[in-house]
Amino acid sequence: MGKLDGKVAVITGGTTGMALAGAKLFVDEGAHVFITGRRQDALDEAVKQIGRNVTGVQGDAADLDDLDRLYDTVKREKGGLDVLWASAGGGEPAPLGEITEAQFDTWFGLNARGTLFTVQKALPLFNDGGSILMTGSNASLGAFPGWSVYAGSKAVQQAWARVWLNELKDRRIRVNVLTPGQVATAKQEELFDEATKRQFESLIPRGRMGRPDEIATAALFLASDDSSYVNGMELVADGGTTAI
Repeated sequence: MGKLDGKVAVITGGTTGMALAGAKLFVDEGAHVFITGRRQDALDEAVKQIGRNVTGVQGDAADLDDLDRLYDTVKREKGGLDVLWASAGGGEPAPLGEITEAQFDTWFGLNARGTLFTVQKALPLFNDGGSILMTGSNASLGAFPGWSVYAGSKAVQQAWARVWLNELKDRRIRVNVLTPGQVATAKQEELFDEATKRQFESLIPRGRMGRPDEIATAALFLASDDSSYVNGMELVADGGTTAI
């Protein structure tokens, strides 16, 4: 028996990295998973990798029309949902004094505005007793130079989780934040050269980057009844980076 047997889950940004690993695990644990991604080719490849009990819906989490299309698909195919992992997000380094308006609008538009409306638009379909989790970042807990826009756009989720669980308590919908640290993903390969990666690794007490599957198991915990008494919390999975 799987931990998500019979459940319907939505994972935004589920075509790569941690979210893709989570989608595979959720399916293995019995869920039907809807994943989103902006690029159709990447979405098709992710659906192929997952292999079963998955529906891909092309779209941008920062685009409200795309979110409407996502939830229209969920309603038509399954009627409701039990788990939402708002995982779509991103960022780029921008030191104070060089931050552009476009950078601010892009990353707050996706990480903050996009996450809020991903959650809000899901509510009419949510079954009582469900679970919402959002992907944060340990950048919002540390003081990493050059990452203030990204950190700020992720920090809002901690406040939202506490407020939203109070607003949703009558429906017994839990809201938590999953906050990873440095994880070896394809996106990280795009952003960082070898020297930067070694610098980040030097900050991790465990001495190595995390793996996508390690974040996926934390997501499964928050999505399933294993965390039935966990609400409004931030689960930090960063190898201890921000603990010391």
